[in-house]
Amino acid sequence: MRYRTLIAAFLAICLSVLTACSEAPVATSDVPLTYDEIRNTGLANSCPQVSETRRGSIPLEAGQKVKLVDLCLEPTSFFVKQEPASRRREAEFISGKPLTRYTTSLQQVSGDIEAQSDGSLVFTEKLGMDFQAITVQLPGGEQIPFLFTIKNLTAKSQSGLNAITTSTDFEGDFRVPSYRTSNFLDPKGRGLSSGYDNAVALPARADSEELQRENVKAFDIGQGHISLQISKVDPNTGEVGGTFFSDQPSDTDMGAAEADDVRIQGIFYGRIEDAEAV
Repeated sequence: MRYRTLIAAFLAICLSVLTACSEAPVATSDVPLTYDEIRNTGLANSCPQVSETRRGSIPLEAGQKVKLVDLCLEPTSFFVKQEPASRRREAEFISGKPLTRYTTSLQQVSGDIEAQSDGSLVFTEKLGMDFQAITVQLPGGEQIPFLFTIKNLTAKSQSGLNAITTSTDFEGDFRVPSYRTSNFLDPKGRGLSSGYDNAVALPARADSEELQRENVKAFDIGQGHISLQISKVDPNTGEVGGTFFSDQPSDTDMGAAEADDVRIQGIFYGRIEDAEAV
């Protein structure tokens, strides 16, 4: 009888945990969450969602400019391109596990959307929390750090749309700054703008080719490419949502290593201001 009581208590605890997890609150623009609902849950990293499935349209005339505000990009999957063991196989993207906790989303990003004469739309990113330092771990144990960002993004949609709809796809390039800043010092005290100019223990070999990349630090700036695919449009509130696919380089340890190709997939949310609803 004692064991039955323990088993029943254990099953009750498991059922309560599963129920609590399945009923986690979801942030939407019209139903904000309280601090107590967000604290220690990781929901602060989650993007809002369009309240319902919407298939509306926000028309734009040629030359008209509106603002895209509260843009939030939440990664859901990370992949790193790896060379296969066999030369007969092509390089492929391997799924990675994020080691960064609760700080992977880009938040409060804003920019302008301008309608072109050919019916296409051009989005230009202006400001916001548009970068996050993330590290993912591959199945073999290798850890890949990178700076997830959309800095200076200029993305263009298909022509002939003349509106923001559920068929609108923005695609364009952005700038990827160095993962580390110029003041960072490596374990041997070497940096770009401060610290030693070589490993102190090996001054005679500081100019050797094998140590050159380690000693001479560089602030590498790469280029990424992203596709934003809108799947929900609420013309009454100006809200849009959908999925994104982003390809960008990883960290180079300030020029000491070759960059890996990183692919990020996820969901996004944004809101159009100064647009007429239909």
